[in-house]
Amino acid sequence: MALFRRMLGDVLRERRSELGLTLREVSGVARVSLGYISEIERGQKEASSELLASLCEALEVPLSEVLRNVADAVAVEEGTLVPASIAPLRAEEVVASAA
Repeated sequence: MALFRRMLGDVLRERRSELGLTLREVSGVARVSLGYISEIERGQKEASSELLASLCEALEVPLSEVLRNVADAVAVEEGTLVPASIAPLRAEEVVASAA
């Protein structure tokens, strides 16, 4: 079963890593304790909507993008979405690549 808080933590950690930020840096900007952010990233704590908004602001990413990425990760785990890296080509793409 997909666990939302674990998927959310993975998405937030990935974004922080993309930006090259430390937990301490995000903690300072978001005004959330370093330990609490760590627990959220590890899927051990639930993030309130206010806290999630602060983290998104600190990570310079829209909340809608974070939620979309979490939804996609849940769908992949449920088997209802094929990851983009292995998604089958649509018929139009096959025709275009053959030309």
